[in-house]
Amino acid sequence: MGAHVLLIEDNSAMATYVTGGLRAEGYAVDLATSAEEAICCINDSEYGLVICDVGLPGMSGFDLVEQLRKTDERTPILFLSAKSLVDDRVKGLQVGADDYLTKPFSFAELLARCEALMRRNRLEETSGTELRVADLRLDLVRQKAYRGSVEIFLQPLEFKLLHYMAHNKGQVLSKTEIMKKIWDLNFEPDTNIVEVRMHHLRTKVDKPFGIPLIHTERGVGYVLEERSALSEDKDASR
Repeated sequence: MGAHVLLIEDNSAMATYVTGGLRAEGYAVDLATSAEEAICCINDSEYGLVICDVGLPGMSGFDLVEQLRKTDERTPILFLSAKSLVDDRVKGLQVGADDYLTKPFSFAELLARCEALMRRNRLEETSGTELRVADLRLDLVRQKAYRGSVEIFLQPLEFKLLHYMAHNKGQVLSKTEIMKKIWDLNFEPDTNIVEVRMHHLRTKVDKPFGIPLIHTERGVGYVLEERSALSEDKDASR
C-alpha cells in the first residue's frame, strides 16, 4: 500500500475526485473539510503527505500550513488552489508548502507531484554531520559536497552558501536574506554579487549533472530543491 495521505478540501466534488484517484493508486487517504478537522487528524495520525486547499472555511489553508510548520518541518505539503497569481503561489511556498498546484489540473500531474514530494522527503535525510537534497550530499565535518558519488570542489564561501540553501531546502531565500547570512550585510548594496555567486555555484553543482537543484524564483529569490520534469518545463517557459 502507498503512503498515508491527508487531503484537506471542503469542495465535495474535488474531494471525491482526488481521494478516488489516490486510492485507486494504492494510497490510504483521510479527508478533512476544514482546518479544525485537519488539526485533529494530524494530532491522531502520521502522514506521508498533506494536500491542502487554500480556500478553506474559517482558517485559510495559508494560515493552517503556517501553523503546522511550527511543529512539523518535514512532512511534505502540497497546496491545491484556484488562486493562480504569482503572489499567491509565492505566499504558499513562503508559509511552508513544498509545492503549489493550481486548479484545474490533471490527476496525472497531481500524482506525479505527490510522488516527487514523497520521494524527495525520503532522500532528504538530515543528520548532525550531513545534509541531503536529492542526490546532493554535504559533509559538514569535512566541508565537502557530492552529487551521487562525484565530489564537487567548492571554495569556502561557495560551500557556506550551498550549506545555507541546503539547510533551508525548499524555502525561497531572498537576496537580502542571503546577503545578511553569507556576507553579514543588512541591506542590498548596488551589486550583483549574489547573482554572480549563484552562477558560479550552478556551474559546479547543476551544470555537470543535467538535473538542476538551484532554482530562481524571479523577483523573489533562490531555492534549493528537486523539482519534477513538469515543474522544470514551467520554469523554462518563464
